[in-house]
Amino acid sequence: MEHNAYGASLAGGSFDLESFVKKPQTILRFLSWLFSIVVFATITAEGYSNPSTTGDAKCMFNDNDSACSYAVGTGVISFLACCVFLILDAYFPKLSNANERKYIVMADLGFSGVWTILWFICFCYLANQWANTIAVVVAPDAARAAIAFSFFSTVTWGLLLFFAFGRYRQGVDDFSQDYRDPAGDHTTPYPPAQFRERPHGLPAVALFPGPDSTRRVPAPTLLMDSEASLQHGGFLF
Repeated sequence: MEHNAYGASLAGGSFDLESFVKKPQTILRFLSWLFSIVVFATITAEGYSNPSTTGDAKCMFNDNDSACSYAVGTGVISFLACCVFLILDAYFPKLSNANERKYIVMADLGFSGVWTILWFICFCYLANQWANTIAVVVAPDAARAAIAFSFFSTVTWGLLLFFAFGRYRQGVDDFSQDYRDPAGDHTTPYPPAQFRERPHGLPAVALFPGPDSTRRVPAPTLLMDSEASLQHGGFLF
């Protein structure tokens, strides 16, 4: 019987590029990777301006440098994480150790959950700062693109969280189905002995089935001899 662990066979196998590319997780990771590039590249290239009144570059989101820094940091880390998890997903079917798969799935689950929240905060933060922006000295398309793709990243990372949780549950369910508690196994390794009735005065014989023949073992005769002696008025010493 072929055993599975966390959505893949434990036997391992060769890498299939076509099936890997068609997986929903692979598509979502690629989209998340692409969206993160759009966010941090847009803000890095067009998110700062130099007003004529001051010589310092200011963030286009209400002159709040923290908003730009937060979006760029979230996007860069998301970009790197997508690259790492894509490599792990490609290497995942070759792992024959269930514990190693468990650690990868748990890391995917935890990171996807955290980054779903961080991208949602980024979307709300940028949208709020852009709504409060009065003077716009740069093209507003860059700001709108950063806000929109922050929202798209929230969706893709949320779906990655959903698939990671499903893979984790699948691994736990496979373990619970394959595991059998030894304490609940009440079967006996040997069949019970059978006693055959013998004529009065002869000891009973216990029959123990064996691989070649039936083994005959005399049963205890103390009680039978005592009853016979009492019937004849004697005592057994």
